[in-house]
Amino acid sequence: MSDGFYSCMKEPGSGGYLSCLSVLCEEWLGLGSLEDYLSYLDYLVWVFTPLAVVFILPLFILLLLYLSILFLHVYKFKNELREAYSNNLWDGARKTLATLWDGHGAIWHGYEIHGLEKIPDNGPALIVYYHGAIPIDYYYFLAKVLLHKGRTCHSVADYFLFKVPGFRLLLEVFSVFHGPREECVRALQSGHLLAISPGGVREALFSDETYPLLWGRRQGFAQVAIDSQAPIIPMFTQNVREGFRSLGNLRPFRWVYERFRIPVAPVYGGFPVKFRTYLGDPIPYDPNITAAELADKAQRAVQSLITRHQRIPGNVLRALLERFHRRCKEE
Repeated sequence: MSDGFYSCMKEPGSGGYLSCLSVLCEEWLGLGSLEDYLSYLDYLVWVFTPLAVVFILPLFILLLLYLSILFLHVYKFKNELREAYSNNLWDGARKTLATLWDGHGAIWHGYEIHGLEKIPDNGPALIVYYHGAIPIDYYYFLAKVLLHKGRTCHSVADYFLFKVPGFRLLLEVFSVFHGPREECVRALQSGHLLAISPGGVREALFSDETYPLLWGRRQGFAQVAIDSQAPIIPMFTQNVREGFRSLGNLRPFRWVYERFRIPVAPVYGGFPVKFRTYLGDPIPYDPNITAAELADKAQRAVQSLITRHQRIPGNVLRALLERFHRRCKEE
């Protein structure tokens, strides 16, 4: 035992054994004051809590996706006998999940969609959209189309999504596939809606608050529209980059993607900024236009939506203040 502990125990009114034990802990830890140490810990918690939150919220979206998958498995198990007798086994599951995601969008992002009437009630249409760091705005869009139009929109996704454990059932139920071009044409010729983000993962990782379109020379989606004689509908969601941000432009993450095509860049955010999805005027089928010309026309249409509806450069704090200022004004 240390001298400090013995002297503490001998002093009258020292506070008892526990008080003296704290003196002993201070001596062993080499701290001048345990209170100073605890105060320092409290300071660290105060500093790093916001940083932890912005990385935890994207994981919450991943948790919601896995909860959606769990629901589908339970639904499938409960209805497995009906599967042999019904072609619409998944309709109830889709509408249930669409309602849940629509509610999440309304509460967390005050989600709105402008121009939903431009989505046809029947027949094909190819929707091309800007890809955020996490395309959660697109999930909300799918929910709105299903609930208000009664239509399931087929989606083209990057191959890596099909390698995520447990995602297969979710992708199948919501008609998500990874090309090829012939399958896209087949979906449109069958009268379905189809959505593609020409920028894809590259745009998700490397675009920034200035909202550049990283489509490169991609023309495949335009050729799909020509082959299927389907109109193209441009789409953009205001503040989607302020909701979630990617660290993809940091050199190590960019190097890994460029070399191995592995999207490993961390995503942070989950900020409750206002999301408004805007649908532009459809670009009708024109037999006299080439794929390159149509791709350029579609890109200019999406860029026009960005120019009209997005303040550039985007700013998270400004977007948050604008949303809550507007809410206070309405109340």
